[in-house]
Formats: sequence, structure tokens, C-alpha cells
Amino acid sequence: MFSKNLKYYRLKNSMTKRELAKRLNITPMAISNYENGKRKPNMELLKQMANVLGVRVADFLAVRNEKLIFCHGEFRKNSTLSITQQEYIRESLEEYINRFMTIVEILGGDVLPDAPVTNILEISGDSESDAKSLRKHLNLAVDGPIYNLTEILENKGILVYTCEIDNDKFSGMNGFVNGRPYIVLNKKMTSERKRSTIVHELSHLMFKWSEDMEESKVEELSNAISGAFLFPKTDAIRELGIRRTNISKDMLFVAQEYGISMFLLVKRAQLLNIIFVHLAKRFYIAASSAGWRKNEPTRIDDERPTLFEQLVYRAVNENEISIQKGAELLKVPYDEIVSHCCFMEV
Repeated sequence: MFSKNLKYYRLKNSMTKRELAKRLNITPMAISNYENGKRKPNMELLKQMANVLGVRVADFLAVRNEKLIFCHGEFRKNSTLSITQQEYIRESLEEYINRFMTIVEILGGDVLPDAPVTNILEISGDSESDAKSLRKHLNLAVDGPIYNLTEILENKGILVYTCEIDNDKFSGMNGFVNGRPYIVLNKKMTSERKRSTIVHELSHLMFKWSEDMEESKVEELSNAISGAFLFPKTDAIRELGIRRTNISKDMLFVAQEYGISMFLLVKRAQLLNIIFVHLAKRFYIAASSAGWRKNEPTRIDDERPTLFEQLVYRAVNENEISIQKGAELLKVPYDEIVSHCCFMEV
């Protein structure tokens, strides 16, 4: 669908309609008409558009699945994202999901398991109890570390997409495509922050939230559930002890084991009265001075969605699609797909 593809590549290049129109020597209204599907450009203009946006003409003509119905979640009211950035995140997700669902249809819909039922859990206000409810709902143990949370979600039928956007104020959002839940993450975040954001968004998806509850309260409860989900109370006491008199480097091993930041570990320890408030404040000041509030060093391997790649390589190796088609779906060089083909002759 040309209109959607044009809008996606324009936003990907961080261009407004006015800026693109100026480069093409046409009016912003013309761009609006093209993106609304009211008009189509001639081949000469199409080539100019491709040149300005750094894509191929074929990229504009890529087919979109019009059966996909998206229900995007709202951005936070206090979000500092511009309207253009918000549009880009939505369009980027839709473009990715379109390619993802193409391979799902080729291989058969059963390659995706049914996702957990959403908006079903009751909020008690007790983050420890609510976190356990969320773990149980996802068929996870009620305590202990959770490794590769992204992979777990994909195996449970929840779609995960990492969006490359140059704004550290954006962490994540959620929504549905054809009733299936999805979570979008900022690709540039550390794995620890991605994991915290995933559970935060899961809380939005899985719990029943009253329409009367203020957004700030919803965010506060979701953050609390996220911390208790990743580092349960029983684990915190077992790993750290009932009382700590100082914050020491051995805690880094615990943070690494549970895939959480030191900021989150200290916050949990403070909430559970394992450490006194003055110790936590001392840590926050020192860590902030070291730049950790924005850029705390990551201590775990990067977690990223891999199901899409796995399905594409499977389809190529089983001759369901060509190597060229695989390269187009994953947007990688032809040779990269070849490198993942059968490694031995049988």
C-alpha cells in the first residue's frame, strides 16, 4: 500500500510533510493526498521520492495486509514525544507487524500460540500479591529469576517489537493487532530497562484498570508490580538478607542474576525494609553522580525478539519462500540469509 509506505519512510527520515514537499517542489497538501490514498504520484515523482527518502521504488510498492486491525495504546499524557515521533512509532510497528504476519500466513497461523487473556486480573493494590498473580497468569514460577523475558513472551503469543527512536524519554507502549497483544520497546535501552518496561506494559495489558483511576496512579502501581515481578520479596530476602547495613558490590551479582538494574534492586530493598532510607538515598546520589540514572552499565546479554527471524529462516530452508523473499522480509542483505541456510548437505 503506497500511502502507508510513503508515510512510514517519511517519518523514518524524521521529515514533516512540509519538509518533504519542499524537497520535491510540490505542496504539503499533495503529500497529504498521497498519504491519505486520495492520489498517486507518477513514476517520475515516485523516483524522486525514493531518492529523497533513501529507499527503492519497490519499497513504496510493498504490499500491506489490509486485514490487520491495530488498536494502539495511548502515549502517556506527560510524554515529551512529538506528534511526529508518536506517529513514527505507530507506523514503524505496523510496518514490522505486516512483514511478521506475512511469514505467519505462509507457514500457517498455528506457528503463533494463543496469547494469554488480557484485562482479566484484579488489582489489589498490594504489588507483591499482584506480581504473583501476573506470574501465575503467564504460567511462570511465583519466585526465582526469569531469564530472557522477551523470548518467553514470544513463546506465549505476545508480539514484541523494538523500535529505533532517538528519544530516551520513550520506553514502551502496548496495544493489539487483530486482538493479539503487542509490546513496543525503545531499542536503545539497556536489557535491564527493557525487562522492567516489558513487565510495566504487561501490567497495563493483563490487569483490569478502572477508568476512574488517575494515570499517575496507574503508572505508580504498574512500576511497583514490575519491580515485584522481576525481584520478588522472598528472593530479595533470601539473596540480600533480612537487614543490610550497607550497599556493597556483591549486590551487583544479584542484580545481574535477576536481570535488573542496581537502581531497581536498591529500590526494592528499601521498600522491603532490607536497607534503611538513608542508605538508599546515599546510593541514589552516588549513582546519579556517576551518570547511572540515565546510563547505568548493563550487566546482562541483550534481550531482543528473535521469533520473526526464526520463522523466516525456517521458511527459506523449507523452500516455502525464496532467499530473496527472506531478505526482503527481514530487510537484510541476500548473503546474510544465505549464511543461515542449511549448513550441510544430506
